[in-house]
Amino acid sequence: MNNNDQHDAQEPDSVNPHRRLGMTMTIAMWVVIMGLLIMFFQSWEEKQHNPNQDLSLNLGADGIHELTLQRNRFGHYVANGSINNTPVVFLLDTGASDVSLPAELAQEIGLKHGRPMIYQTANGSITVYATRLNKVDLGGIVLRQVRASINPNMQGNKVLLGMSFLKHLEFTQRGDMLILKQYPLPS
Repeated sequence: MNNNDQHDAQEPDSVNPHRRLGMTMTIAMWVVIMGLLIMFFQSWEEKQHNPNQDLSLNLGADGIHELTLQRNRFGHYVANGSINNTPVVFLLDTGASDVSLPAELAQEIGLKHGRPMIYQTANGSITVYATRLNKVDLGGIVLRQVRASINPNMQGNKVLLGMSFLKHLEFTQRGDMLILKQYPLPS
């Protein structure tokens, strides 16, 4: 084999460090791109389900707190809030008598089971447990000592924001928006 033959022969891929580095960088780039796409679509999907993640409370000169919620793509009003300063996701439900929490979430928040109660639901009779919420905050609309129930049959981590909270507000629906107003208590 002469010298020219040696120069014409290429090094195998396993020996060429530049080619290996290029492949590694290409794979790393695709992993980063895929990760960013996954994060984008997860965020987009969550906003489709809960368009009210960043709520803005308007305070009128007359002391009225006003909050506007956007309906999600399923026709429900879902919004971020908190119970006893623990972040939760609310599903507004005018058909629910109380604020209703899944048992697992109630345990995380540190709620105590009170007396058992029988509730009639679309799926039949269920036993829930009475409790009291020290503080419920929906986008700056805050109520204290709200009647609630712990529902061991509820799945997931959403809280049904029922009438024990909503009865203290005025609400008006216009198109895909729900306007909640909290009036100041009389002096």
